[in-house]
Amino acid sequence: MSLTVELFDLPAHQFRVFWGASGSMWQSLWDRFLDITGDNPLALWTIGSYVYTSLIYWSIGLVYTLFDVTGRPGFLRRYKVQPGTNEPVDPARLRAVIRQVLFNQFCTGMPLLFLMYYLLPVQTRDAVRELPTFVTVVWQLAVCILIEEVMFYYSHRLLHDGRIYRYIHKRHHEWTAPIAITAMYAHPIENVLSNLLPIAVGVWTTGCHISVAWLWFTIAISNTLHVHSGYHLPFLPSPEQHDFHHLKFNQCYGVLGVLDWFHGTNEMFLRSKQSKRDYILTSLEPVRDTHPDQ
Repeated sequence: MSLTVELFDLPAHQFRVFWGASGSMWQSLWDRFLDITGDNPLALWTIGSYVYTSLIYWSIGLVYTLFDVTGRPGFLRRYKVQPGTNEPVDPARLRAVIRQVLFNQFCTGMPLLFLMYYLLPVQTRDAVRELPTFVTVVWQLAVCILIEEVMFYYSHRLLHDGRIYRYIHKRHHEWTAPIAITAMYAHPIENVLSNLLPIAVGVWTTGCHISVAWLWFTIAISNTLHVHSGYHLPFLPSPEQHDFHHLKFNQCYGVLGVLDWFHGTNEMFLRSKQSKRDYILTSLEPVRDTHPDQ
């Protein structure tokens, strides 16, 4: 074997060794988790998914809510997307949001989890013990992300149709300056059509392992909480596009922005000051300091 081939093969070999060890570690942790919870597929896919997604939603959402209710720590106000809004958040409106979100999670989320379970291939839903490979996780997540972009964009635009907007989607747009937990503050029909199905269809399409489904739920839920938060914080997803959507209503319907670019539904946004702030902040300097209004 030539020296050149050996030099190129060495990093690949080391990566295979590293991934093999890492994979064994994750498999061991997963086995321990299942030893505690049990490996009943129905319980894991339904009750387990409900508890897990609720914990993700409320653990992140309540941190942001504490910021909004207390106004502390004070330096976070420098990261507000719309300064002066929800400082502090109105208690009555906040209670209405909490009630609606809890209703949506239980009355629409739980039935959809059961439906998701029974629509999955039997071999997929029952095989909960063995974790998938790294490559499998990557391509399945990529498919889920693309499906969500397509389904969310078009269902979201449909809900903005003037003939139905007032009956369904108007509730979500009561917040022109959203807070994190308004991510699921929506009419139950909207919650199914535009919030839950775009995420669930990716799981059905890929037939992914439950661990991949939970990872996908984590990514999707945390992202929607961040972009609804009203804060453009360092190292977190930029909320500028979706916040602009709440402000202007007819711009930035998508998640990634690809279909907004394709259909030209971000032209006003691209001409705005907010578009210059639309990036992941990698320093502690607030984007409004870097790109002020004036």
